[in-house]
Amino acid sequence: MENKQLSAETPYSDLTPECIFTAIESLGVSCDGRLLQLNSFENRVYQVWTEGGGQYVVKFYRPRRWSDEAILEEHDFSLDLAMQEVPVVPPLSFNARTLHHCEGHRFALFTKRGGRAPELDRVDTLEWMGRFLSRIHAKGATETYQVRPSLDIQSFGIDSRDFLVAGNWLPEELLTAWVSVVDQALEAVRAAYQRTGDVRMLRLHGDCHAGNVLWTDDGPHFVDFDDSRSGPSIQDFWMLLSGDEVYARTQLAAILRGYETFSEFDDRELYLIEALRTLRLLHYSAWIARRWKDPAFPVAFPWFGTVRYWQDRILEIREQIAKMQEAPLRPAW
Repeated sequence: MENKQLSAETPYSDLTPECIFTAIESLGVSCDGRLLQLNSFENRVYQVWTEGGGQYVVKFYRPRRWSDEAILEEHDFSLDLAMQEVPVVPPLSFNARTLHHCEGHRFALFTKRGGRAPELDRVDTLEWMGRFLSRIHAKGATETYQVRPSLDIQSFGIDSRDFLVAGNWLPEELLTAWVSVVDQALEAVRAAYQRTGDVRMLRLHGDCHAGNVLWTDDGPHFVDFDDSRSGPSIQDFWMLLSGDEVYARTQLAAILRGYETFSEFDDRELYLIEALRTLRLLHYSAWIARRWKDPAFPVAFPWFGTVRYWQDRILEIREQIAKMQEAPLRPAW
C-alpha cells in the first residue's frame, strides 16, 4: 500500500475521510469522526478530533513536490527551533518518525494551536515579530540545507517564465508583450542582486506572511514551514510590509528594531525587497498553472488565464521594473 503511485495532476482524488482516519489511526491515535478541512491548496490539511477530546492538525503532502529527504530537512529545522524554545509548531514524532506513509500518501501530525491574525499595524507587534524572526534566522544560519533548494532567479524567475511560455498559458496577442516585460524584469532582478553583492544565505521560514503567523497573548507562533528554503534574511521580512512607502518604512524600522536585538541585519539586502517580490509574482502565476488540473485550482482561481489576468500581470511587472530602478526602501529610524 505504501508504494501506491498517486496521480501528479489529481493527487488527492482518493483522499477520502476514511483514508484520512485510517492514516491517523495507523499512528495509534483514535479519532472520533469529526473532520474539518483547513485552508491549503498546495497540500491538504485537516483538523481532527480524538476520542479523548484532543485535537490535531494533519497535513498530507503533495506528491512529487518534495522528496522525503527534503520534507525531513524541514521537519528537523522546525524541531531544532522548538528545542530552542522558538515559537513554532513542529511535527509530532511517532515511533521516532515525523513523516509517515499510508495508502500512497505522505503525512505528518501536528499539535492544534489556536491564535488570531497578528495586528501588523502595531509597532510593538512588528518588533515582537522581528525578535522571533531573528531567533529563527540565528538557528537557520548554524547549518545548511543539503536537499532543499535555494530561492534564486533560476527557479523562481527563469523556470517560471519558460514553463508558462512552453505550456501556451498566455493569450497569443499578449505573449510577446509579456515575455518582453518579464525579460526586462529579470534583468532588473539580476542588477539588484549585483548591487547587493554576496549576502548570507540561511535556512528561512520562506513564506512569512500574516497567514502563517498565529498570535496569542504570549506573542506569535509561526506555522507551515513547507516553503522553507535557503535565502537572504530579507525574504522573511518583506511580505509583512504593506501600504504606501511612508507606512512601509515605519513597519520595516519596527521589525528591524526587534530583529537587531539578537542579530545584525545587513542593510545591503534592502536592494532585494522588490527583486524578491518580482520573483514571487512570476512564481505565483507558474504555480497556479502547474496545479491547474487539481480540481481545487479552477474553483479557487477562475480568473486565471483570462486576457484581463495577463494584462494585469504585464502592468504589475512594469511597476516592479520601475520600483527596482528606484532607491531601495529604507527603515524610518
